[in-house]
Amino acid sequence: MSLKVAVIGVGSMGRNHARVYRELPDVELVGVADLKPAEAEAVARRAGTQAYTDYRRLMDEQRPQAITIATPTVQHLPIALEAIQRGIHVLVEKPIASDTHQARCMIEAAERAGVCLMVGHVERFNPALVALKEHLAAGQLGRLYQVDARRQGPYPMRVKDVGVAIDLAVHELDIIRYLSQAEVARVYAEVSSRVSSHEEMLSGLVRLSDDTVGTLTISWLTPTKIRELYMTGERGMFRLDYLTQDLYFYENATAEGVAWETLRVFRGVSEGQMIRYAVKKREPLQVELEAFLAAVRGEAPAAVSGLDGLRALQLAQALLQSAREHRAIVPELD
Repeated sequence: MSLKVAVIGVGSMGRNHARVYRELPDVELVGVADLKPAEAEAVARRAGTQAYTDYRRLMDEQRPQAITIATPTVQHLPIALEAIQRGIHVLVEKPIASDTHQARCMIEAAERAGVCLMVGHVERFNPALVALKEHLAAGQLGRLYQVDARRQGPYPMRVKDVGVAIDLAVHELDIIRYLSQAEVARVYAEVSSRVSSHEEMLSGLVRLSDDTVGTLTISWLTPTKIRELYMTGERGMFRLDYLTQDLYFYENATAEGVAWETLRVFRGVSEGQMIRYAVKKREPLQVELEAFLAAVRGEAPAAVSGLDGLRALQLAQALLQSAREHRAIVPELD
């Protein structure tokens, strides 16, 4: 039996959710909603479904079992609460909410209602990152020393309510927690606003609970897209390119065959072989929606929980607090 799904908000992300839902087997896209009638109707025509300007009417008439919320962040909470009280499972695009209070309200409501709440941190589902997670779990890198994340590109006209910390840095903060399996103990950031009222550039430092050091280079003022992650450890360094879905490992030749106890006092590295892994390329959004629907069907837990979304938001806000107060911040995490 097909799952009935809907999409609320069909801007740059929502229209892609509608497209992918339409392509998935055993899924019926029963409607899309947007405050702009022309956009809702255009997406509905392409997807072969119904267009609405009132998401409540969509929920009441079509009775979807699951929805994507891809509206501006300020609208996430009221739409999520309307869905949750109807027993509808929710995938909410990142960031989970405008502030941590709203995020907690959403999480608590979903728990009380017993519905799935998943947050759309789509980079978790990039096949290259999935492969990297597997290599880390197998111990290929050994102890992690440093994580360097770069997320840069041209200014996006779609974003008007937040800056790069909330829109982009949440990706990297979530990924760092996910891959390292460590919490962030301390953050420091510098930001700059050149062409708008929100920060368009952010340089950040994070110290993890296991003493790993991380750096963040985030920008909307770079004329080409850069989406890269570097993870350096005892045995070498991984380099991941999100855009091409390529994964490389640069081996520390000195570490090969050396006991871990010896590495503790070792003071240098040497260049070894470079390995480019074969990664089966897929659209991350499709993988994400498959994971969401598996959770809806009870086949797996939500791959990115509401708490994960809350933590990423808390850390992004801590970076902004650091930039305002010109000091390192110990984030308050739930």
